[in-house]
Amino acid sequence: MVVTKILQFICYTSLGFFVSLSLKAAVLDDDRADVLYHSYEGGGMKIDGPAVLLRKKTSESLAVSAYYYVDTISSASVDVLSNASPYSEERVEGQLGVEYLHDKTTMALTVRQSDEDDYLAKSFNVDVSHDTFGDLTNLNLGFAFSDNEIRRNGDDLFQEQSQQYRMRAGISQIITKDLSLSLNLETVADEGYLNNPYRTVRYIDTSVPAGVGYQSEIYPNTRNSFSTKLSASYYLPYRAALFFHYRYFSDSWDINANDFEINYRHPFGKALELELKIRYYQQSKASFYSDLFPYIDSQNFLARDKELSDFNDLTLGVGITYTIPQQFSISDWRSEASLQWDYITFNYNDFRDPTAEGNIGEEPLYGFSANVIRAFVSVYF
Repeated sequence: MVVTKILQFICYTSLGFFVSLSLKAAVLDDDRADVLYHSYEGGGMKIDGPAVLLRKKTSESLAVSAYYYVDTISSASVDVLSNASPYSEERVEGQLGVEYLHDKTTMALTVRQSDEDDYLAKSFNVDVSHDTFGDLTNLNLGFAFSDNEIRRNGDDLFQEQSQQYRMRAGISQIITKDLSLSLNLETVADEGYLNNPYRTVRYIDTSVPAGVGYQSEIYPNTRNSFSTKLSASYYLPYRAALFFHYRYFSDSWDINANDFEINYRHPFGKALELELKIRYYQQSKASFYSDLFPYIDSQNFLARDKELSDFNDLTLGVGITYTIPQQFSISDWRSEASLQWDYITFNYNDFRDPTAEGNIGEEPLYGFSANVIRAFVSVYF
């Protein structure tokens, strides 16, 4: 199945704990190995699987990394049940990366491939980071390109392409010994086949007993988006830390979104750290989205993907990180074990549940909750 926003959320929040190349300072990160299990369950969809990361410095100026990531996906979501049968599939992703440090500049290159039965994505990322002004300021630039091949199961003649170009820039500044701020900008250009080949829209059709007809979605062939993210971290006197993030997003499909997140981390002794999180996300709908169209081909572009609708979600999260005692670690290497749990509620303001009872276009508004679990062990050597 074509990767959904939910699947992307799992990929980046799960792997974000240890995969991303952190270009924060002119010192390469420690060698490390990580093993992760992640699970998402909600809205009739279940996604879970393992991931493995290995990162090794070959010298003080060069490091290489690799990870392997597997998703097992089964779905009986409201989109699927309304006009298709439940399905299951597997997605495999691999990435290779290299980092090079010269003086106060870090350069990183990563290549990635993600493969499903009907979706193949290949991409590369280039990032450059530079410390300046006495290492109090960090500047970073990045570029990414992705080339995607989209197919449709059961239709050997269907094959489409899409490409994505992503550019980003950021600045991080240490304000005081306790306060740091960062500002990141990102622009994305998508082109090609951008919709899901399985998804349909519904429209009023009085010629059939059910009173509703279905036709395939039709999206524009381009999408341009821009986002701004402001982050702040404040270290409290009793070794705890408070983090704040705000992100604004807008695109050429008339979607505008706001994302607020607050994290609090509190240590207990030298071995245990507790993390609490709250996040709120809200977006407006795409200009060509509708839950129910008045008739067939009523617009040039048609969408009923609930992720393009007017909706909001609230995330409450808790995490525990435990530093494993040295006597129980491999070769006395520093080791950590972490468990993260997020509870998310989704509320859709103009997407109705077609599987519920009610007149066409008057069914209850859809909403659901989801649980996300991430458990992993990190070994630094």
